This record gives sequence, C-alpha cells and structure tokens, in this order.
Amino acid sequence: MKLKTKYILFLVLLHLICLVMSYFIFKENKLIFLLAEVFIIISILISLSLYKQLIAPLSYLSQGVSAIKDKDFNVKFLSTGKKEVDELVDVYNRMIDELRTERTKQQEQHFFLEKLIQTSPTGIVILDYDKQVKQINPKATEILANNQHFLENQIHEIETGSSKVVRVNGVHTYKIQKSRFIDRGFERIFIMMEEVTAEIFAAEKGVYNKVIRMMAHEVNNTVGPVNSIINTALSQQNLWLNEQDYSLKNALKIAADRNQNLNIFMRNFADLVKLPAANRKRINLVELIKSVTELMYFQANEKNIKIDFEGTHESYFISADVEQMEQALINIIKNAIEAIENTGKITLTLDQSKQMLTISDTGKGISQQDTEQLFSPFFSTKKDGQGIGLTLVREILLNHGFDFSLKTIQPNETQFSIKFTLG
Repeated sequence: MKLKTKYILFLVLLHLICLVMSYFIFKENKLIFLLAEVFIIISILISLSLYKQLIAPLSYLSQGVSAIKDKDFNVKFLSTGKKEVDELVDVYNRMIDELRTERTKQQEQHFFLEKLIQTSPTGIVILDYDKQVKQINPKATEILANNQHFLENQIHEIETGSSKVVRVNGVHTYKIQKSRFIDRGFERIFIMMEEVTAEIFAAEKGVYNKVIRMMAHEVNNTVGPVNSIINTALSQQNLWLNEQDYSLKNALKIAADRNQNLNIFMRNFADLVKLPAANRKRINLVELIKSVTELMYFQANEKNIKIDFEGTHESYFISADVEQMEQALINIIKNAIEAIENTGKITLTLDQSKQMLTISDTGKGISQQDTEQLFSPFFSTKKDGQGIGLTLVREILLNHGFDFSLKTIQPNETQFSIKFTLG
C-alpha cells in the first residue's frame, strides 16, 4: 500500500471516530456538539492542506525519477516558497544540471572518439561481448577487403595484449595489435592494424644497400687484380709451349671466366642499389606490352609456352619510366616462364576501366610458406636463384607509386597484378 493511501485512510478513520464521539455528545449537550463539529471541519481542512504540502515533495520526486528514467535531463522544478520543498527542489535541480553537463561531455567525447576511429589511418576493429565484430572503421575495411581470411586467421592466433608483424602476399606488411578494454564491467577486445610496408621496405633497402656496396667493393678489389694476373700469364706464350701445361692453361681460363661471371653477378646487385628515380613520361602501355611479349617469345617457345595478350588493344597511356617498366615486365614474364616446367600459358590482361594489368601463368604456384617471403631481398624459390628479379620489380613499381600483388589464386593459376595511375 502506498504511503499516500495510508495517510488518507488514517485521516478518514480519525475523523470518523471524532464524528461518532460527537454524536454521543449531541444527546447530552448540543452546544458542545456544534463546537465539536466545527473543530472536525477545521481539522479536515487543515489535514487536507497538510496532505497537499506533504505530498508535493513526493510528487516532485516521482516526476524527477520518471525524467531520469527517460534520460530527460532538461526537466527542472520551480521554487514553491516552502523552505523544506525548495531545499529538495534545489538539490534536484543541481543534480539535473550536473547530469546534463556530464551527459553532454560524454556525448562530445563519444562523438570525438567516433570521428577519430572513422578517420584514423590505422585500421580499428572493435568486438562485442561475444567476440563478434561490433564496429570497423574504413581503413580496416580497406585492409581486410582483399586479405580477409588470411588476416582473420592471423588475428585469432594473436594473444590479447600482444602484437605481430604480418606480411601479406609478400608485399604489404601490417603490424597487428590486440588489446582489451572494460565496458560496463565486461571485457571487450579491439584490434589495431597498421600498415608498415614503407618502413619495412626502407629498412630492408638500407640493409641490403650497405651489404651490396660492401660486397661489390671487396669483389672488385679482388677480381680486378686476380684477372689481371691470370690474363698476363695467359698472354705469355712461352709458358704454354709444353702440352702438359695445357690443362693448367684451361684451368686459368675457367678461373678468369668464373671471375668475370662473379663480376657480372655483383653488377646486377649494384644495378639494384643504383636504381635511379623514375624518369616519368607519357607512354603507351599497350605498345610496351606488345614489345615485351615479342621479346620474350623465343624464350617461352623453347619450353612450349604460349604468351597471350588479352583485352582491348586500344592505346592506353600511363605516366612511367619506359626503360624501368620494360625491365619490370621482362622480369615478371621471365619468372612466369621459369615457374612453368614444360608446356603452359602466360596471359596478360589489361583492364583499362580498372587501370590494372594482370599477368597470370599456369605454373606450379607459390607455397604458403613462401608467400610471406616474396619480394624479400636475396630470397628465391629457385635452386640457383639470386633473389634479385622480384626485388628489382618491387623497387621499380614502388618507384612509380603503383600498387601490386603476387599470389596463387588456385592450382595452376598465379597472378601478378599491377594497379596503374593514368598518365
């Protein structure tokens, strides 16, 4: 039973008792009866007035509680002129002002956080209490677009509170961090994905530049004098008059040739280090592709490999260094030829609407363990490979600011894709 109901019942019962008692007085003394009736009427009026005064704070409290339940912090009460009620009204009004200020502050902070997440150059994924994706920002959507399953597997493997560096398709490198925060008493997980490809490539380039310069210096300092001595000895005809010395002469020739091959080997590395800035001009990519496919025709034909150029052959212009792009395409097609053991097909597809060139081959493909190492300096899947070809391709395409990827789509289908910018 509510307090108001109890109070009303008490007043009714009290005044009914007074009325019954006054009835007995009526028989003995009518004057006292009339005075008693007047007293009862005055008591009822006073009780009603007190009831209204006492119930007003409860009414205010009820309205205030309802407003708070509805999260409406704009409801405030006016002063009544009664000290006790006004004290309650003042406390309520100050509390509402504080709640409204705090809610406004939280909304501003939440809005700022939302904007920060949405515009962050770092990919952010927030999970709910059931470890399902609750929120994902545009950068994370972009990162996961083409590598969703691979990165999701990597994310699940990372322990909460730790980080991991992952390379996708041998090109893009991401630092993935997994952390937790408490939301309303429950733990929630968030993942941050930051692309560090440029930093990793720059660090790698700095290291192998130093190594190659040191190697080239030592090799040149050794090969030059040694070959000079060997050639001087070979030019002395009086040293080779006896037939039994022919084997030694041949051995010296082989040593000189080997030194020359070593010199060429180091020159290839030096070319990688000395790659100049792209001398970009407006070039017709279609003509360049046709020229490169014709150049590689005979090498492919030796292994019974067919090279096809599909798509429209209309002119398509890009801004690029023609010599560097030619070298990149030659290396890509050469790798595709080497990936096919015998008999196969290499298909070049130029999609002008997507500004993309795709070079696919029917070779053996790339194993999962080799995928992350692609484009790494000195890494090669070939037994006698130097690991220069794809590194040079990487440097050329990065030099031009072109996006690229290399991956095996399905058995006997590996694709090298290049995303161009228009010239």
